[in-house]
Formats: sequence, structure tokens, C-alpha cells
Amino acid sequence: MNKILVIIPARSGSKGIKNKNIIRIKNKPLIFYTINPALKIKKEGLVEDVIISTDSPRIVGISRKMGATVPFLRPRNISGDKAKSIDFILHAVSFFEKKGVFYSDVVLLQPTSPLRKYEDIKGAINLYIKNKNHSLISAYQESGITENIIYIKKRDRAIPVLVNHGDGKRRQDSNNIFVRNGAIYIVSVEYLKKFHKIISDNPLLFEMPKQRSLNLDSREDLKELRNIL
Repeated sequence: MNKILVIIPARSGSKGIKNKNIIRIKNKPLIFYTINPALKIKKEGLVEDVIISTDSPRIVGISRKMGATVPFLRPRNISGDKAKSIDFILHAVSFFEKKGVFYSDVVLLQPTSPLRKYEDIKGAINLYIKNKNHSLISAYQESGITENIIYIKKRDRAIPVLVNHGDGKRRQDSNNIFVRNGAIYIVSVEYLKKFHKIISDNPLLFEMPKQRSLNLDSREDLKELRNIL
């Protein structure tokens, strides 16, 4: 039986967009678009708990008004620009285990993926539970890109990803690329503790539509998001 903890990370600082996690989008803070579907999943009983991991008292107040649980303030040493996701996830897991509460798996839902829907989260969790893998990532299919047209630039030279990039193979005959979109991550607590990694070597892939895969990182992304909504 899976006992799943959903973590929504929302630290206070942001270089690209000031106060990004609580910036107003259609008169609601950005974090609302992640809290709302996550709480619906909890109400269905698919996950045990939904929490916010933040270092900001302001975000604590906003999150609690929306019905989210904020059990602690995240320590400063795992809240800066250089802090890794694994650090605040393990911090949350450890916090609960010290209180005698143990989870089997963690779902990470970043507020920067506001177009992710309830159906996406539910579908990803069901896929994960069904397949009993160590981890899951969400991704979208980039039909216009294939392995034989991808290059790395090095000193003004194009270094091909595939050695047979110039064999004339038609684009439609190549494997399509799936791009990780950052919307949904799921990982077992056992794997987290053992390897200190969120993504295993062969994670499950939950496919999402490209139009719901926007990852808010820049002012250009913010403009696109507002146009969509």
C-alpha cells in the first residue's frame, strides 16, 4: 500500500521573476494553480498528505488561506538559489519520520508548472502505483525534433548527438524526442534515501500535452502564460 506525500516547494527568492511563486495570475497567486489540483487528489484519497515547503512567512499565510498544510518553515541553508530539490525533500521526509510518520513515496509538484491539470497528477500517480518503479517523470513529445538533428555547439562546431546524423534519414522515420517538463516527479522514499536522487536511471514516463508543459522561468514565459490563461 502506497502512502504518498505531495510536496509543493515555494521558496521566497527568485532571480528571473520577483516573488515568482505568489505572483498574481488572473487574480490568484501562482501557487494556487498547483495547490488546488493537489488538494483534489488528496480529497480522493490517492495521496496521504499535501504540504508546502517554504522559507517565507508570507507564502505560509497565503498557502494556508487556500487550505494547504505548512508544517514547518524550511531552513535557510536549503532555501537559497543553490539549494537542490533533494535537500528540501529529504528535510520534509526526515521531519515527519521524527514524528513517527512514514511515507513510501513523494510527489514533487513545482508551482512553476501552472498549466498542469488534476488529470495529469492523477494519471501520473496511477501509472507509478501500477508499475512499481523507483521514480517517474512527466514529459511532452517534441514531434519536430529527432536525434539526428540535435547538436552540441563547441568552438563554433556542431557536435552531433548521433554519429549517423547526416545519413539522409527522414525526420518522420526517426524516433521522436520526449522532453522532461518539470511538472510532475514521483520517487520512492527508499530510493531517495539510498541514492540521494529524485530521478532513477530508468524512470517511468508520464506523457503530458506540450500545451500544458510550460515551465515558468522568465518574463517571456510569464507573458506566454498570461496570454494562454
